[in-house]
Amino acid sequence: LAQKYDPQRERELRAWIEGTTGRRIGDSFMDGLKDGVILCELINKLQPGSVQKVNEPIQNWHKLENIGNFLRAITRYGVKPHDIFEANDLFENTNHTQVQSTLIALASQAKTKGNNVNLGVKYAEKQQRRFHPEKLRHHPGPRRDPPLPHPQMGTNKFASQQGMTAYGTRRHLYDPKLGTDQPLDQATISLQMGTNKGASQAGMTAPGTKRQIFEPALGMEHCDTLTIGLQMGSNKGASQQGMTVYGLPRQVYDPKYC
Repeated sequence: LAQKYDPQRERELRAWIEGTTGRRIGDSFMDGLKDGVILCELINKLQPGSVQKVNEPIQNWHKLENIGNFLRAITRYGVKPHDIFEANDLFENTNHTQVQSTLIALASQAKTKGNNVNLGVKYAEKQQRRFHPEKLRHHPGPRRDPPLPHPQMGTNKFASQQGMTAYGTRRHLYDPKLGTDQPLDQATISLQMGTNKGASQAGMTAPGTKRQIFEPALGMEHCDTLTIGLQMGSNKGASQQGMTVYGLPRQVYDPKYC
């Protein structure tokens, strides 16, 4: 924070405050403001009557009270609360950079109110418009454009959209073999209907549908045509007799104990 302190701004503030109050601050800028007397006189010059009583700097609490009265007065004057320093920032020399920023904000507010200040910036003033009630009563109101067409209505350059659904609408899929209800509308697609470029889909199941596998030797019952026997068929003519499912445990026994 100390590195952000601007000596050039200090010289400009010194010239403005001394020219406005008619009092000399002293060799040390911050020490000359620490008792709060010159600060109270400054805000009284900008807005008379802001500080009713300025204490003589006899004791420390007199100085702190002067600084507090100055801070409350510049708040009423229009300086934003986030731009205002705390009393200890000046009195205990903890944050001279914030004190300098507050004085620059006060100079900007004074310039905005029409004072001759060569420091700070002039804030933009609020432009509030007032309309006569008679004009408001006869005003036609805001312009209303015709409503946009529904994305599924009509045609797009004569391309029919018949049967189209809204973007993001889900389409129900069903499998006739599972015994589910028949489709409620044309948006439902059967998994076994139609062909893919002329290729028959007979016997196809939905992706992810499990197919039950059984072993005849274990006495398992046939479920349907989707169940595949482990001992059926061959692999490139090689017999698979006696083969079991990969990973299925096979019991080993000794005939002497059975």
